[in-house]
Amino acid sequence: MENRHVISVLVENKPGVLARVSGMFSGRTFNIHSLTVAPTLDTDYSRMTIVTDGREQIIEQIIKQLRKLINVAKVQDLTRGDFVDREMVLIRMKATAAKRGEILGINDVFRGKVVDLTHDSVTLEVSGNQNKIEAILELLAPMGIQELIRTGTVAISRAKKSKLPGIIQ
Repeated sequence: MENRHVISVLVENKPGVLARVSGMFSGRTFNIHSLTVAPTLDTDYSRMTIVTDGREQIIEQIIKQLRKLINVAKVQDLTRGDFVDREMVLIRMKATAAKRGEILGINDVFRGKVVDLTHDSVTLEVSGNQNKIEAILELLAPMGIQELIRTGTVAISRAKKSKLPGIIQ
């Protein structure tokens, strides 16, 4: 995705916050490619990870509008620094005896897990960055993907290195 941005939004755990955030995007015709929400260590807050795209001017506008919303505590464009992101996908494949070995071989290369196996299908779980997920889907598609479910991106900024050995800031 060109001009992909991963935006981290710390929000208060209050009713209607998700609706306000998604409403801000739809009201201004910004697209959300993925959106994940989960509690943080502090139960008063949740973290939203929003993947969107756009020119720098559009991203600046999105960030400014998010900061204006009620119950939004912090907004950070993780794409502007070092961050780690992951996504998980469940893939159910038609797996005849002839294709099963090839499917399992590809799964092993991508360090996926087999989470369900029947006589005629196999369900794989694969996690990694967007490029890894797209790569395995491209290889498996010709073999008959029956269904897939993606979690959307979760991301965290990388720890800053300290000038003192062994200390992370």
